Amino acid sequence: MIVVTGAAGFIGSCLVGKLNEEGFNHVIVVDKFEDDQKNKNLADKNILEAVDRSDFIDWLDEKGDKVEFIFHLGARTDTAEFDEDLLNELNTEYSKSVWKKCIQYQIPLVYASSAATYGLGEFGYDDNDVNIPNLTPLNPYGVSKNEFDKWVLEQDETPLFWAGLKFFNVYGPNEYHKSRMASVVMHAFNQIQDTSAMKLFRSHNPEFKNGEQMRDFVYVKDVVDVCYFLLHHRKNSAIYNLGSGKARTFLDLTKVVFKALDKKEDISFVDTPEDIRDKYQYFTEANMEKLKSIGYSQEFYELEDGVTDYVKSYLSGNSYM
Repeated sequence: MIVVTGAAGFIGSCLVGKLNEEGFNHVIVVDKFEDDQKNKNLADKNILEAVDRSDFIDWLDEKGDKVEFIFHLGARTDTAEFDEDLLNELNTEYSKSVWKKCIQYQIPLVYASSAATYGLGEFGYDDNDVNIPNLTPLNPYGVSKNEFDKWVLEQDETPLFWAGLKFFNVYGPNEYHKSRMASVVMHAFNQIQDTSAMKLFRSHNPEFKNGEQMRDFVYVKDVVDVCYFLLHHRKNSAIYNLGSGKARTFLDLTKVVFKALDKKEDISFVDTPEDIRDKYQYFTEANMEKLKSIGYSQEFYELEDGVTDYVKSYLSGNSYM
């Protein structure tokens, strides 16, 4: 059995689809299953059992010896969430419980970290263990993820194999439920479809022109391919970046969406909301050498190819992966 936590969510459901595609049908899905829109992500998946998040640790005590691998992708992922106790409970302490059960039942583990841990990138975007204790995330979500990364690196006892993945700006199908936290690609698609125009955040940093803020956008198909690689690799335990390795501007991304929709470009700018303005990342770019050094050689989607595929194959038909 392979377990995916956060399985009804964006990346989790895409991973379940990838596992099914590769012939893995004994998949255990873990989530809260309270959101009907999210649950649509699993509607056509081959699933052995659905386990409520609050029951999962106890479930492992019953069936942990039958589990081959755990992908722990479940988390409170809202970067605008400021309830530190909630984030600590769901993202840090819960992950510690999963880690300890993986040791107890000798289960390999891949878990989701985040590029939000890098903050303003004062130490760059290198997935070097030495830098992790020094990182200063910009929001409580990033703090909760970094606290777990730090805790992991302090552990003398570990699962047989483990990997933490620092996801950068992931976009792709099955994020329909994410509302404000959906990718810029989805927001652009919806705005352009509704108004034939797109409003981007104005730059409040003199080093960046409007729309030229840069992020490492990575297609979810690449993310699940890396997860699948690690399912079989099972060595070189470490924390790894998972981005495309190439920063691109929001203008680049928006122009690709207009082109995919065969619409004339109409782009304007609005002030960045004040509640996130002082916590806004103007540049992120994953150093991907560490993952490549352990044998991952598959090419990542170029922004133009990934966004075009997402718009034409999924968003235009409200289709799922």
